Amino acid sequence: MTSLAFEFSTDRRTVAIARDGLILAQSLLERVRETPLPSLVDQVLKEGGLQPIQIDRLVVGLGPGSYTGVRLAISFVQGWHLGQGTAVVGLSSLEALAAAAKHLDGRTLLAVDAQRGEYAVAMTESGHLTEPPRLCSLDDIKAQMGLGLRVAGPDLGITLPGAVALHPEATWLAVMADQCAPTPPERLAPVYLREAAFVKAPTPRSL
Repeated sequence: MTSLAFEFSTDRRTVAIARDGLILAQSLLERVRETPLPSLVDQVLKEGGLQPIQIDRLVVGLGPGSYTGVRLAISFVQGWHLGQGTAVVGLSSLEALAAAAKHLDGRTLLAVDAQRGEYAVAMTESGHLTEPPRLCSLDDIKAQMGLGLRVAGPDLGITLPGAVALHPEATWLAVMADQCAPTPPERLAPVYLREAAFVKAPTPRSL
């Protein structure tokens, strides 16, 4: 099976192709204002010697992380599905981050900036998440680090000195997709851990 994966939940945007668990090609873009997604896809297809029709599965990282980046990747994947009918898989970007942390011995707390002074966190061990993602304050994470817990994640160096620099990558998503059932494309949505809060608009006044 040949999978084309997109991981855009951080400023490190990656696209990768894997066939039967082996990476054929990958592209990377960091810290840019715009993401030329079609160009990144053309690059990995050319490097992998493939045509779009040869892609069996599209894989997209759903976050948590950059809402704009994840929405961009989801929209592209949904458009491809409409045009080609290619199967789609949506995976947590924290799962990709856990796979990237597989080389770290013991338990590690993965942390992704969720804005508003909070982080999306989950514990990982041996390359797999051991708990569902949750929100945690910066002070709580620092306290756990003070007790000896290792923390890893993208772009944590300034706010959490001593944290291990780690990024979710499309390569991990592309490999993981072989073990996952397809996701209905219309059900793809960014992982959002906060409860939605709405304020009812006031009743229009009669003039």
